Amino acid sequence: MTITHHPGDETLAAFAAGTLDEPRSVVVAAHVALCPNCRAKVAAFEQVAGTLVERTLPAASRSGALDDALARLDEAAPPAPVIREARPDCPGVLAPYDVGPWRWIGPGVYWRKVEVPQSEGTRVFMLKAAPGSSLPHHGHSGIEWTCVLQGAFRHDFGRYGPGDFDEADDTVDHTPFVEQGDQCICLVAMQGDLELRGWLGKLLQPFVRL
Repeated sequence: MTITHHPGDETLAAFAAGTLDEPRSVVVAAHVALCPNCRAKVAAFEQVAGTLVERTLPAASRSGALDDALARLDEAAPPAPVIREARPDCPGVLAPYDVGPWRWIGPGVYWRKVEVPQSEGTRVFMLKAAPGSSLPHHGHSGIEWTCVLQGAFRHDFGRYGPGDFDEADDTVDHTPFVEQGDQCICLVAMQGDLELRGWLGKLLQPFVRL
């Protein structure tokens, strides 16, 4: 598997530091799980952050602070983890989340919701499209981060296969087209809405609510 498109170093550094919002972190995590190069970068960023923490002088603590902290931990034991069945059509990063059923949204195209807490209107979902299908020409009112899990699509800015990361914002208009072969399955974090272009897009826009 050759991965051509990656998140930028700034995005990977924010992901490593835990400062990226949860919806986008999930999509970056899906890419990192598939990309050895980005896994190495994230590990390097985490190592740098750990070194900086080690070099920071510890603040003096009051007498008895450790005992108080341990007592609070005993009082607030974490809930038992939720065990979910394996889902072969979902990436491992979605294991902590509820994932809805596939729903038809257009010829050869299906959508399913992923219950990741929204952040500033950014939500997570999966898309599945049949070989040879396409989405109408469209833009975005916010950001759209996509990790390809299976299959491949093309648009005005290149080809995106398994593991590739596609980042769009309100300056990007494109027409994704799914290649022949495997059906294309993607994990997406999107803020705002798709803005369909042309007369056909205006007809379909009231029905598109991803």
